[in-house]
Amino acid sequence: MSQNVIPSGPDAVAGPPGQEHPIRLIVLDGHGLFRASLARFLSLEPGLEVLGACGNSREALEIVLAHPVDLVLLDLDLGEERGIDFLSKAREAGYQGQFLIVASATDARDSALALKLGASGIFLKSDPPERLVQAIHRLAEGEVWIDRRVLCLLADRVAGQSEPVADRRFTGTLDGREQKVMMGILGGLSNRKIGENMGLSESSIKAIVQKLFARTGVKNRSQLVRVALEGYLGAPGLSRLHD
Repeated sequence: MSQNVIPSGPDAVAGPPGQEHPIRLIVLDGHGLFRASLARFLSLEPGLEVLGACGNSREALEIVLAHPVDLVLLDLDLGEERGIDFLSKAREAGYQGQFLIVASATDARDSALALKLGASGIFLKSDPPERLVQAIHRLAEGEVWIDRRVLCLLADRVAGQSEPVADRRFTGTLDGREQKVMMGILGGLSNRKIGENMGLSESSIKAIVQKLFARTGVKNRSQLVRVALEGYLGAPGLSRLHD
């Protein structure tokens, strides 16, 4: 069987202060050795609980519908299947948790589609596993995590569009502070870190973020990132990611 359920018991380690339970996750990846190694590594991390390691979407869907899964680590290449298709099926079946794409290569089209369908982040397999743990905790805190190399590809994709994106939600321009905050969000920085970089308090950054939410009609950072990367905030600002 390609599904590997990682044993867990009543002594599972809770997450950071304020987090009532470990981050419950599954790994859905088409590469058996990588899948098993990653699941075993994550199962040993404090604050994480691996509920399963699956090689196909059917097994993964069974787990997310039967257990309270907070996060799916999803490979876009599942061999005969596509990770994008699983993302859609899981949402249609009622899964309300998060998705973190764990990809072996950068593909602007698939990355953009994954974000549009509700993925909260994109992580590249070439990065160290310790950094993946950091990304998982960031998502659990309501942040987004998109590898900068992927961001640059997406920026190029948006900048290369010959026509404005249809159904544009935001037609104004961002002022200097809003642009810097937006770039910080796209870079996966916390409000505190953005504030440190800009010489502003964390509460000031939070106020600017809330203003961006209101102006774009979104409710969280993940939605704001998707709006930006789809071009709703305009290509010029995104092109600055190359700086």
